[in-house]
Formats: sequence, structure tokens, C-alpha cells
Amino acid sequence: MQGSLRLSRSVFFVATVAAAVTFGAGVASAQLKSYDSSKPSFWQNPPPDWFLGDETEAQKGLAPPVGPATPTPLNELQDNLKKIKLPPGFKIEVYAHGIPEARQMAWGDNGTLFVGSFGATNVYAVTERNGQRSVATILKGLNMPTGVAFRNGSLYVVAIDKLLRYDNAESQLENMPKPVVVYDDMPPYVAHGWKYIVMDKEGAMYLPFGPPFNIGVPPTSVSQIRRVHPNGLAEIIALGVRNSVGGDIDPRTGHYWFTENARDWISDDMPSDKLNHVARLGEHFGYPYCHQGDMPDPKFAMGHKCDEFSPPALNLGAHVAPLGMKFYTGNQFPAEYKNSILIAEHGSWNRHNYQGGRIVRVTVDPDGKNAKQEVFAEGWITGKQDYAGRPNDIIVAKDGSILVADDWAGAIYRISYAR
Repeated sequence: MQGSLRLSRSVFFVATVAAAVTFGAGVASAQLKSYDSSKPSFWQNPPPDWFLGDETEAQKGLAPPVGPATPTPLNELQDNLKKIKLPPGFKIEVYAHGIPEARQMAWGDNGTLFVGSFGATNVYAVTERNGQRSVATILKGLNMPTGVAFRNGSLYVVAIDKLLRYDNAESQLENMPKPVVVYDDMPPYVAHGWKYIVMDKEGAMYLPFGPPFNIGVPPTSVSQIRRVHPNGLAEIIALGVRNSVGGDIDPRTGHYWFTENARDWISDDMPSDKLNHVARLGEHFGYPYCHQGDMPDPKFAMGHKCDEFSPPALNLGAHVAPLGMKFYTGNQFPAEYKNSILIAEHGSWNRHNYQGGRIVRVTVDPDGKNAKQEVFAEGWITGKQDYAGRPNDIIVAKDGSILVADDWAGAIYRISYAR
């Protein structure tokens, strides 16, 4: 599977999605809605409820919450953080604020913190001088530039269907150079098209390709993880992946691990979101046939058994929305944290009582066995369906503390440990 990966964008399938409510003569009646996704033009302009999939009567009416129009003010952020529960010895504080829809983070060689964004179209740089941090918008108008990475002086940004490289970025923050397109063999639709970048020690970048719906038979070029090399060559690493927005390279083995958001619209408590471990090239993780390793899809199993596919290393819980994750490689935290996985859970929307919205710690053997999780930081969910913040990425700082991005509050937090 080495070489340039030229995958067809013209093969699309019909997906049946959404149970809509129509009203006639004052009486509500349920009616299935079908979308013809066989034409590329459909996914270039998907309907606003593309995410519904096979909606169930019990969950009808649930929809993703709309975040605050502007970042949370500093004094409110500080009050919110007083409610965050951490293990003894740990402390959380505001590292930077006023960063609309902050997403994936990456360190520059000279200490600049680069931050992508979700719908804000921006990339930011957080810099520090004389003990004072400042936030600058260094790129504007990009198509959902959620993912960023940095290597050898160059900033990499993934914006739906383009992987861009900005050379000598830290020396040109006030006037960023023109980008070089590294890779653009990617579908152009936004639906599950946002991506984070995981870079290995050779500079290859792992990119997720989500299907453009909740559940269905996916187009041939998606539901996969690709590894893109700096020269633009690519290969498929994993198949059968629904929606992954986070991963990391295991420092013990060099293997790729990733979080995965399971399908919606079955129930509040099924199926579970997952943590996956790629032990061999081209593993299939089950989507759309099987979920959580042991649950055939009620409509799309199509005769497949779950034991045909790679099971998750760990089921994380239903609708917790695990996103960015990092192996802890610092030296500040207690010794037992070394090589633990810290996962930012963005939190539910397809659930009547939200869960997730926290950071969990996973301990697991290098071969993916004996995985266990525990809550590391929680308190951003403040009611049945209320958020004070939504963690979505984690990065280890030079001093061994960690930084956490929160796109709901438009902020970056620092979590540190002192004996």
C-alpha cells in the first residue's frame, strides 16, 4: 500500500438518514426522510441535519449544543476552574484566553504555542515575553483548520481537504508565508471532515477521514486513517473508523493509537466510544458493521460478526466524545503517570444527560492489553445539558505540565503538579 494514494471521490452511496417530524391537522406524525448522497454535489452542500442518521423516536429532538458566541471572560474562567476536581497535588489555571473555538495545539521550536480552531477559520499563536503571554491570530479564512503540527521550523495545518505547510513560521508570525500544499487527495465536504494531525518521529502525519454521515455504507475513500509522508505520498493505516479526532504515537513501541466517536441515535447508553490501538497495517475497526467490539449494528451489520474486526483497547463510555489524547512523557507528574494516556472528552450531545466533558487517564500495556481508565479532571458539565467548558486537546509542556484546549470557552488551561 506504499505510494501515492489516489482515491476516487466520485463513488458515493445512498444513505438513509433522519426521522423528521411533520405536522398535519395539528397531529404530529413520524416520517422517514431519505437523502440521495450519490452525487458529489450533495456532500459539498450537505443539509443542516446531515448528522442525524437513523434517528430513533426516543432520542428525537436532540442536537449538538451551540457554543457561546464569544470566548468566556477571564474572571468567569477563573471562577469555573475553582469547580474542577483533580487528584491531590494537581492544580489548574488559565494559560491563555480569548482564543475563539480553540482546537489542536502544537509547540514551535522556540516555544510558540500554535492553536487551530473549529468554525472560527483561524490559526493562533500564543507567545510569551517578559512573563506576559499574548495571543495573535496569524492565519484567517481557512476551512475549519482544526489540526496543527510543527516540525523543523514549519507549521502544518489541515483544513478539511488540504494539508498545508508554512515554512519558517515562528520567524514570520506577523506576516505568515504563503503555504505549500503537501497533500490534497481528500474529500471536500465538512461533515466529519475536520481533522487533527498526529506526527511521528520521521515526520509522517496520521490523518483521519470520517464518513459524511452518522451511519451508512461509507464512500470508498473515507472511514479510514491515512499516513501522509512529508513528500506527499500516503498509505492507509486503518479501516472501519467512524469519526476520529485525536491520536498519538506510543513512545514505548512507535504504534499509533486513536480515539473514536461511535455512532449516534441508538440510545443514551449505547454504543460506547473507543480507544483503539493499531498493531498492524490495515486493521479494520468495525464501522459500520460493528460497534464497541461486541455490538452488531441493527441495520448495517449485513451478516458480519464482531469477531471479524479489531476490538477496541478500551470502551470509554457512550457519547463521551473522546478527542485529543497524549501519552504523558513529562517528568513533573508522579512516576505512575509516565506513559499513561490522557484523553480530552468533549462531552455528549446525543444523550439526555450529558457525560464526558472531562479528562480521563488510561493505563495500558504496550501491546494494548489490561487497559483501565479513571477520571483525572472533571467539572465542566454543570447540569443535565449544560457546559462551562469542553476539553478537546492535550499537549505536554516542556516543564512536564499539560495544556488543555477548550473550544467552548475559547481558552487554554495549564494543569501542573507539586508535591
